[in-house]
Amino acid sequence: MTRPLAFTNVRLVDPASSYEGPGALIVTEGVIADVARGGDLGALSPDIEVVDGRGALLLPGLVDIRVKTGEPGTETKETLKSAALAAAAGGVTSIVVQPDTHPVVDEPSVVDFILRRARDIELVNVYPAGAATKGALGERMAEIGLMHEAGCLYVTDADRPIVNSKVMQRVLSYAKAFGVLVAHRPADPWLSAGAAATSGEFASRMGLPSVPAIAEKIMLERDLALVELTGARLLVDQLTTAAAIESFKRARDRGLPVVATTSINHLSFNEIDIGDYRTFCKLDPPLRSEDDRQAVIEAVASGLIQIVVSAHAPAPAEDKRLPYDEAAPGAVGLQTLLPALLAFHHEERIPLIDLIRAVTCAPADLLGLPAGRLAKRAPADLVLCDLNAPLVIDADKLVSKSKNSPFDGRRLQGKVLQTLVDGRVVYRA
Repeated sequence: MTRPLAFTNVRLVDPASSYEGPGALIVTEGVIADVARGGDLGALSPDIEVVDGRGALLLPGLVDIRVKTGEPGTETKETLKSAALAAAAGGVTSIVVQPDTHPVVDEPSVVDFILRRARDIELVNVYPAGAATKGALGERMAEIGLMHEAGCLYVTDADRPIVNSKVMQRVLSYAKAFGVLVAHRPADPWLSAGAAATSGEFASRMGLPSVPAIAEKIMLERDLALVELTGARLLVDQLTTAAAIESFKRARDRGLPVVATTSINHLSFNEIDIGDYRTFCKLDPPLRSEDDRQAVIEAVASGLIQIVVSAHAPAPAEDKRLPYDEAAPGAVGLQTLLPALLAFHHEERIPLIDLIRAVTCAPADLLGLPAGRLAKRAPADLVLCDLNAPLVIDADKLVSKSKNSPFDGRRLQGKVLQTLVDGRVVYRA
């Protein structure tokens, strides 16, 4: 048991209750014991440790539902422990790890391995996603029901689209029977094959193999038709183009049970950021045009895209320091997610409470987690953050084992001061 802890003189931001303003909060036995909105906690017992926030933000711990690690199989990229340490340093208290490991998380025993490893590490909450198909190969359906019983939160083949429409229909139908969410990356595989950038004038000048942006819309339209057929819940994994956003909006307007994410990278960068073949900016899906980026920002601001993810995908130096079209795609993002997101508040593009909603109660509610809110008896997963503290991202100093951050050298504002999980301080600046 840890000593009771009180945060005073803080600015509470709790999207779940739509409250943003001054207040205080007390933590006891791993849960939030009391929340004082607009005031203080009154007289406190002398055995309570008091933290004077000096006006800092007190937020629910961030929930990042798309995180890659290398464990099991390729621990040189990232272990569950190094990912958990990076998450804690970034104010992320719950992560959902992707199933495309070695072995693939396509059966209950591997789900159980990840959950046991997370309990042994005792840092942040780690949940597994299961593969939708065996080996994430898109050919035979995995044991969705058994993995769900073992503790996986949703099923996905991660970066690999399920090409066979019959297989996708079966996955959706079977998942619906068990009440399991299916996540799927919308990308036409033939148009996307071998692509290192998005088609357009810039990719042509750079001489890079590219994929037209319409590839995202093509696959999304198929997925939406199958959702309409089966009635299953679908999580659209990273919407990044204006055309696909239009299709998604029409589906939402028709009442289809679909939710979409986008990544902080596609909110923050466009295709020009590739610059002089900068492999830290080689992503999957690739960076899009500025028009697409603005469309994504507007979709987040309007609430059409409800969830923002880090799309944390570690890659060691030997996989990144290659010719651009040969380099591995992906970027680390757990530690930079919050300050990068706060940039849109500082730019007055998106209200602060809406930004925090996209990384707290929105993903938590989608997956049925008790996290993501500042309420009595809720888990004491908290982040104390200095909203205006300047910082320059130095990739070499990031906690992740891999250092492939497109934010390397970027100036941001917003520094994590403390991170708590179940009332335990797991990170202190």
